[in-house]
Amino acid sequence: MASMVYFKKLSEQSDSICYSFGEDPEHMTRRLTMQTKTRTSMPDDDRIDYAYLTASRKINSVFEERKQWPERGMSVS
Repeated sequence: MASMVYFKKLSEQSDSICYSFGEDPEHMTRRLTMQTKTRTSMPDDDRIDYAYLTASRKINSVFEERKQWPERGMSVS
């Protein structure tokens, strides 16, 4: 069974970026904040689960590949 997690950039500051994420692209109700210098993130609801980990890892992966923070994306596993 495939699992999909979507994410979308909501706002960007000099040291952090806020993303919404979730398993449905129409209802991404959760948020994570990525620290741009350390490339570490934390979910705003403090729930560290599969969806959060997948979104965070994919955001970092895209940044590593393109050298810019993604506007949006998805991960399928």
